[in-house]
Amino acid sequence: MPGLAQLLDLLRAEEAAMRGDGRIVHAMASMRIEDVHECLFAGARLAAEQRFRFVEPNLEATAAVGGEFQTRTLGGRYNGFARQGGSEVIAAAGMPGAGARIAREAIELAQAPQCPDGVMDLLLMPDQMMLQIHESIGHPLELDRILGDERNFAGGSFVTLDMFGSYRYGAPGLHVSFDPGVPGELGGYACDDEGMPAERSFLIRDGWLLRPLGSALSVARAAALGYRFAPVANARASGWHRAPIDRMANLNVEPGDASLEQMVSEVERGVLMRTNASWSIDDQRDKFQFGCERGRMIEGGRLTHPVRNPVYRGRSATFWRSLARIGDRSGFEVHGTPFCGKGEPGQVVRVGHAAPPCLFRAVEVFGGES
Repeated sequence: MPGLAQLLDLLRAEEAAMRGDGRIVHAMASMRIEDVHECLFAGARLAAEQRFRFVEPNLEATAAVGGEFQTRTLGGRYNGFARQGGSEVIAAAGMPGAGARIAREAIELAQAPQCPDGVMDLLLMPDQMMLQIHESIGHPLELDRILGDERNFAGGSFVTLDMFGSYRYGAPGLHVSFDPGVPGELGGYACDDEGMPAERSFLIRDGWLLRPLGSALSVARAAALGYRFAPVANARASGWHRAPIDRMANLNVEPGDASLEQMVSEVERGVLMRTNASWSIDDQRDKFQFGCERGRMIEGGRLTHPVRNPVYRGRSATFWRSLARIGDRSGFEVHGTPFCGKGEPGQVVRVGHAAPPCLFRAVEVFGGES
């Protein structure tokens, strides 16, 4: 890992690169690095010991052109390009060199037309798939939420206990895994905070809903109601002073067989969207509306001009069934957020989401406000 002086020099250089054009009215380069050492005790016995290094570089540039302001970031406006690791995370984020691109794209967006309104195809890139997975698969499948624990704070879920094993959550080909062992992904660990070893498990296979995000305790509670599930190692606490509750860790959409070029070629009219800018979802984690930083039109099977303020809406219960194509491993990317909140008292934990680009058919798209 570079030393502090080298990191500061890198951030100063990236900020200077973003400020190279007078149309950039705001530029910021930041990096959060945190080393964590966790020890889990069962009585007086050390049950597990884990060490983590979290790296979150981010760049942000705002352009003003003719009264229009647009912001472009490296990893989203609320967190950076978040992974576990060291200098390889900084390199994977595109640094050095990303600052000039971020500034250029901010200026491009400020000059771009508004995203059109209408029902059209939607191609989501991995950094927006992160948010889509998090809000419309991760939270609805948390078993303690399904059992009612979060209703007066973070909300409930449209998912019910009797859906598991018989409900088509998504289109054929959709495989969603709980996998704390993916190298570098933000929510990776060897065991959860109740000491259960972490293993790869499928929550959704071929579009069918199989099992919830339920720790050993929540699964036991469901069994008392007559529903039997295999537990996953997802009992997590934000610190020693909080009780472990059901949380996401690394929740991923498995790669399919389509290249990005193939998916674009199959779209007559649609929009490609990347990098989350806003989100809104109801307390049952069903109806949602998500905005992105950057859009680009797809017309006649070709990527054409950029559009600003792209937004799409839908329902979790039907959106994943409109999935038409899943990108192959060449487009698979690891992302994450350090700010997943839940629980009473509140707990904030890190989670990871990895996915390739994904193509959805007949989605309601519109242009939002700057």
